[in-house]
Order: sequence, then structure tokens, then C-alpha cells
Amino acid sequence: MKIDELSLYSVPEGQSKYVEEPRTQLEENISELRHRCEPYTNLCQEIYSHTKPKVEHFVQWGVDNYNYLQNAPPGFYPRLGVIGFAGFVGLLFARGSKIKKLVYPPFFMGLGASVYYPQQAITIAQITGEKLYDWGLRGYIVVEDLWKQHFQKPGNVKSSPGNK
Repeated sequence: MKIDELSLYSVPEGQSKYVEEPRTQLEENISELRHRCEPYTNLCQEIYSHTKPKVEHFVQWGVDNYNYLQNAPPGFYPRLGVIGFAGFVGLLFARGSKIKKLVYPPFFMGLGASVYYPQQAITIAQITGEKLYDWGLRGYIVVEDLWKQHFQKPGNVKSSPGNK
């Protein structure tokens, strides 16, 4: 038996020919529109792929906090109230100055939180102290370098009375 005899359908030999129809004006306009919009859609896809994990992380953080607040440990809400009230007292003491309004409420809230969570307050104070020391040291080094560049230019060195 031949293969052609086994086929369920008969295939006409060499009679079919693919002819592409010419594009209509509508198809041309849609194609041009798609090509012009492609850079913008690619940009949107990049932004979406970059933003999606951050949004998912933020949503998960919100769900976790919601679950924590639903099953809060005993005494959590009174402590939270005292800490919040300390921030409000800080706002009352900060009348007049914008800098005081920025500094006093967090300071009072931190003071209230340190009463209830002393171990965490000590850890935060140690880390903050180290960071402030590092920033101060970096600032000192920058000022020292600027001082040396400005006052100790080559050929402009002043001799002191002991260097004759």
C-alpha cells in the first residue's frame, strides 16, 4: 500500500497557493499606532515589574501588622496609648518653633517607649550613638581635608617662629 492510499483525506497536489491579501488602511493605521506605542508600553511593563514586588511586600507587611493587632499581647494597647499620648504632649510643648515640632514629639514618644521596652531602647541608643559618632568623624575628616587644601597650598606655607 502507498501512503496516499492510507490517508483519510485526499490532498490535492500542487493546486493550493497561498496568496496574501493586501493590507487595508485600517490595518496600516493600527500597525503604525502599535509601533509608536511600543516604547511606552515597554516602559510601563518595566515599571510594573519593578514596582510589583515592592507593592506585594508592602501588602504582606500590612496583613502581618493587621494580624498582630488582632492578636495583640496583653497590655499592648495601654502601652500604645501612653506612647501616643507622649507624642501629643511633645506637640503641646513644641509651640512656636518648627524645629521643636519635628524634634519634641519623637523624643517624647521615644522616652515613653523606653519606659515599656528598655532593652530595645538600649539597643537603639547604642546603634544610634555609633552612627552619630561615625557621621561626626566623617564630617571632621572632610573639614580637615578642606582646611588643609585651603590653607596649606604649595609655596604658601607660612613659617612659624620655631622653623627658621
